Amino acid sequence: MLYNLLAPLADGHAIFNLFRYLTFRTGSAIITALIVSFLFGPIIIRWLRVRQRSGQPIRTDGPKSHLTAKAGTPTMGGVLILLAVSVATLLWADITNQFVWVVLFVTLGFGLVGFVDDYLKVTRQHHAGLPGIVKLLIEIAIAGTAAVWIGNLLPDDLSGSLATPYFKDVLIDLGWFFVPFSVVVMVGASNAVNLTDGLDGLAIVPIMIAAACFGFICYLVGNVVFANYLQLHSVPGSGELAVFCGALVGASLGFLWFNAPPAMVFMGDTGSLSVGGSIGAISVITKHELVLAIVGGLFVLEAVSVIVQVISFKLTGRRVFRMAPLHHHYEQKGWHESTIVIRFWIIALILALAGLATLKLR
Repeated sequence: MLYNLLAPLADGHAIFNLFRYLTFRTGSAIITALIVSFLFGPIIIRWLRVRQRSGQPIRTDGPKSHLTAKAGTPTMGGVLILLAVSVATLLWADITNQFVWVVLFVTLGFGLVGFVDDYLKVTRQHHAGLPGIVKLLIEIAIAGTAAVWIGNLLPDDLSGSLATPYFKDVLIDLGWFFVPFSVVVMVGASNAVNLTDGLDGLAIVPIMIAAACFGFICYLVGNVVFANYLQLHSVPGSGELAVFCGALVGASLGFLWFNAPPAMVFMGDTGSLSVGGSIGAISVITKHELVLAIVGGLFVLEAVSVIVQVISFKLTGRRVFRMAPLHHHYEQKGWHESTIVIRFWIIALILALAGLATLKLR
């Protein structure tokens, strides 16, 4: 909004020229989201504690230590992330850019689904919220709408196509399958992040790393000069999403202040579903869906561990892991929670660097 109001004044007053620079507005979005988190975090947490006297319901079939260590901790802290991201993005992004609105639509849409799910869990004091099939169908509807919207915004040569890392000229024409594929990316990313969110601070740092990576990718893909130099497929207008990614980095950093062990609040489905869906949407817009699987490799590993566990148990009656998702497996092996969290952060960082390497290795 500030860009739309103040950038036109740059011709008469040089200081307003700052608002034309994407890097300045991205950095400002990071700081704004961080300040919003610090200002409203304590207020929101106090409000959640009053409303949720017993906190988030803890699964009885999970690690036994959680029944005592995490009892009474409020959930739905994703509200803070959504507030910080929305305020910072609307303040610093070009609000005439349709890519910004489609990503906000996915973020807030998935966030609303997560909010209802968390609300039902808290009010019923049971870990079951929205019925799984209802939750999935709503997510598919939101992602499907976004996919059609994105398809209409992309250049003709990229709409309906899948770009491949390492191969600069290869574009796979998905045709009508572009929409289902995009839905799988957004819904899959959303739920993979949701599965990862099981320990204090575990999910939020990989989210921050992925957001930073895609902020960089957005900046490059949206800039014709850089895109041509790196032999990337240029998507005009997508650079503005760097502001959103910056806002997500700042919001994640601010949320980590309250989510660091021992957590004062959990993000819940409100946060995990929304941020996962937003990163999935950005990957579709920038034509880096396959790179998302590398940058967000930790989320993929967590999701695959659940899939493998379920398939193995149904087919053979045996479990591959002591408990799924993967972080619970290491808890059952006796690893300390902080050890698991920090080592998973390291893995997330390594995978993110590997994902960024695909930008040059073409």
